[in-house]
Formats: sequence, C-alpha cells, structure tokens
Amino acid sequence: MIKTLAAQLASTVGEGYDRRDLRVLARFFLVLSALIVLYSVLFHVLMLREGQDHTWITGFYWTLTVMSTLGFGDITFHTDLGRIFSIVVLMTGTIFLLVLLPFTFIQFFYEPWMKAQAAARTPRRLSPGTRGHVLLTSYDPLAIALIRRLEKYSFKYSLLVGDMEEALRLHDRGVNVLMGDLDDPETWKRAQVENAALVASTASDVVNTSVAFTVRQVAAKVPIVTRASEVTSVDIMDLAGSDFVLRLDDMMGQSFARRAVGSDAMTHIIGQFDELLIAEATAHRTPIVGKTLQENGRLLRELGITVVGVWERGRFEPARAETKIADNTVLLLAGTQAHMSAYDEFFCIYNVSITPVVILGGGRVGRATAKALAARDVEYRIVERVPERILDSEHYVLGNAADLAVLEKAGIRETSTVIVTTADDKMNVYLTIYCRQLCPDIQIMSRSTNRQTVATLHRAGADSVLSYGSTGASAMMNFLRRGQILMVAEGLYLFEVDVPAKLAGKSIAECSIRQRTGCSVVAIRTECGFEAVPSPAANLSTDARIVLIGTAEDEDRFLAAYS
Repeated sequence: MIKTLAAQLASTVGEGYDRRDLRVLARFFLVLSALIVLYSVLFHVLMLREGQDHTWITGFYWTLTVMSTLGFGDITFHTDLGRIFSIVVLMTGTIFLLVLLPFTFIQFFYEPWMKAQAAARTPRRLSPGTRGHVLLTSYDPLAIALIRRLEKYSFKYSLLVGDMEEALRLHDRGVNVLMGDLDDPETWKRAQVENAALVASTASDVVNTSVAFTVRQVAAKVPIVTRASEVTSVDIMDLAGSDFVLRLDDMMGQSFARRAVGSDAMTHIIGQFDELLIAEATAHRTPIVGKTLQENGRLLRELGITVVGVWERGRFEPARAETKIADNTVLLLAGTQAHMSAYDEFFCIYNVSITPVVILGGGRVGRATAKALAARDVEYRIVERVPERILDSEHYVLGNAADLAVLEKAGIRETSTVIVTTADDKMNVYLTIYCRQLCPDIQIMSRSTNRQTVATLHRAGADSVLSYGSTGASAMMNFLRRGQILMVAEGLYLFEVDVPAKLAGKSIAECSIRQRTGCSVVAIRTECGFEAVPSPAANLSTDARIVLIGTAEDEDRFLAAYS
C-alpha cells in the first residue's frame, strides 16, 4: 500500500492540476506547523507568568495533546488567562486535526489510492502479444449477444469504455473492459487493433462512423463491422472504412416477410454453404398439411428436398418420421438450387395471398417488413399511431394498435398473419396477448429488443420471435468466421466445424449425433467436394468438415462433447 501511495504521489506531482492541489497540501501543513510552534512559545510565556518552568519538548508535548483532544491533564494552567489559551488551542486543534486533516488525508492519500486500485481493475492496454481478439465499442443488447457467442467459441474480446465508473460497473459484471476514448488513435494502438480479428461497433451512427475512421487510420487491414440505424449512414460508414455495415432493420424485415404464412408456400432462401441452400417454406393450405413426414416422404424424395426440421408456434423440432405437419407449420428445408426450384414449381399454386398482412408499428422494422412483403407482391396494412410516419392512406391505418376498432379497420379479423414490430418489448408482449385473444388461429410474429423477452413473447402467444441482439450477433459472427455460422431463426443455428477426433472414421448413423446432442448433420465438406444432405451411411473422414443445425443448447452440447 505504501508503495502504491508513493507511486500515486509521484504521478500527482507530474500533472498540472494535481500540482496545484499539492501546493494547497503544503500550505496546510505549513500553517499547522506554524500554529504548533506559536502555541508552544505562548505556552512557555504563560507558564513563566504563573511561576512554572518547562522545557521546549514539554511545550510541544502539551500543545499536541491539547490540539489532538487527548488532554492527559498532567500539565495544566492555574489562571483564567491560561485556561482561555487552552480553550483556543483546543478549538484550533479540533478544526485542524479532527476536521481538515481527515479530509486532507482522504483527498490526497485515500482517494488517489482508490483510483489506483480502480485503474488496476480496468486496464488501458493489452499485451503486445495479443492477437485474434475482437474489440467492441458499446454494451447494448447486440453486444451482449455477441459476447455470449464469442465466449462460446473461445474468442478473446475487449469492450472499450471511456468512463471510469461505467468501466468499473461492467468489470464487476464480468465483462472484459479496456479504458480509452473511442476517437483517440492511441486507444486503438494500446488495444493491439492491428492484430485484432474484428472491430465491431454497435453504438450510434455518428460514433460508429468515427470509430471506423479512427481505426482505419491505425490499422489498414483489420475487418470493421458497424451497425447503421439510418439508410443514409451506410455510404458514410463505407467511406469511413467499414468493411460491412449491418442494417438490422432490413434483416429483421426480410425474416418476418418470408415467414408470413399468408403470402405463399414457396421456398425462401435464408442461408447458403457452397451449393447447399437452407430455406424456409410455410405449409399453410398445402397438400402436406395433416400428414407426417413419413407419409409425405415420397413427394419430398421426388422433389429431392430434405426437411431438416419444423417450427411449431415458435418451437423448433428436428425432422422425424412421425413429425406431423400442421397448418401453421414452417418447414426448414435443405437442398441444392435444383431441389428448391423443383419444390417451388410444385407448390407455387398454393397459399396465394388474399388478405393483407397486418403490421403493428410503422418504425424502421415495420417499414422494412412492409418493403420485403411488397417485393413479394404481398398486401399489407401498417397500424401506426404517429401521424408523421404515415406514408400513404392505402397501406397505413392511423391509430392505437390496442384499440379494437383500429385493428378491425386494418383487417385483424380476416388476416392470416400479424407482425408486431414496435421497439418497446413490454408493448410487444401486450399486443401479442391481445391479438392472440382476439384471433386464436392466426400466425403472430414479434420483435424483441432484449433477449430476455423472447421467452415471454412465446408464452404470450407469438409463433415466432426475432430478437435484435441475436440477429445482429449472428450476422457479426458469420462475418468473423467467414460463413461458418448462420442463424436460421431465434435460437437456431447452422454452423460448420472440423470433424471431431471422436467421430472420425464413423458413419453419420454410427455417431448418433442427433440422439446425443440434438444437432443434425446437413452437409459434409471434403477435399473431393461438398456433399449436401448426406445419407446416414456417409462416412466422416478425418480431414472433412461438417455442417450441423441445432438450437443454441444443442450447439453447446455438441461443442462440450466433441470440441
């Protein structure tokens, strides 16, 4: 502790503002010393008047005992003048030693020591050997979801924070923080940005642009991903140096649009691993409804398509022979482009849109959803309570979505799908419950800003939920791992890994991966090529890579068992 205080005092002398404080401290001790000497001299003078003779050491001794309020009483005055002098010394000592001195100690010793301790908990630089790490710029739902994914795949990360109190708060929550201003190039140099695997900036558009520009000045090749809230910010971030600008509103809007059961029954591609395509298709009002996958097996084999799993009211289930297709089931399909085209050719006549899809909320996500629906020639109605957001009277309904008359005007009684897109999670839960009570059989999809609300929305009656954080985090992880991870839906992922040593040389059937972890093998990559939808007898060679699908929990079980 003494060494720490000495080091802190040495650093204090070196700073302009603290040097002024040091002069105040010196003046305080100078005045206190002068008072002690003065009172010791007066002690001798008054004692001589009373006929008592004491040494100078005794004078200092008496002065200090009285000023510190110890008052042993072994040396006392016998006259009123002496007692008045004792009172003055006592009052002065009370002010200087019991009031000013503790504050001085706190300000110049204890507080610097506490700051030194805090600085030790929040480092300002990474070691020169640090590489392959991810640097983050804000602690928001997107960053929280990304940190969870980074930790799962053993990526090192640091969150850059400019405020000490905020850094300490996050440090105490277990977040790896690094102190420094985002617009200071030295901060990024101390963060070893040149050796980083990724810089992910998820703050405001202005801050993200500044980060991209600052980082690009320091490191010319490090990948930079930024989030843009406004369309106009995309080009600016590109010019500033961002490699990939994330438009979460558009991503969520496209996801909502392709899963709307009231549009069509055709395939909608959501991801690709080489020639393997992953698509979603609704079963609404098609011939496969009411039958199991085994009963539909002949048709699916003729089309060459493979059903990987199904979504039922927001719950994903791996495809099994006994899985029964309901009217609101969303199929997760895997196959080549030829397989998808054959499926579309057969199902294109079904589920043609008749009634508009109802969108609750005309914000950025709501407008992006409407744009994606319009691109597929699907009618829609947006319920919006803010007049300034109304773009046209044909597709918008002005009013509160909690008002039954407004919902009926938008077509809640006739529509097959309602999409809740407001930015308020509590409002989304409220509207989901309300719509489910009004129309028990319709499809309800909802947006979630915070991951914790996802389960609540499912309990409220949502068939499908997309969270802002998970969508963005998966996109960034996909960019980081160059297409090795793909979020199919909230909590469901496709990921590519090397064949674990425990599975090498075995067939897919022998490995029992689905039974042990819940993940399903949908493709195998070898030196000879890429095999989409392999048969259970396919062999997993040592040098191969496999593409699997599973929930977040399934993925955790696979990585824990085989990585």
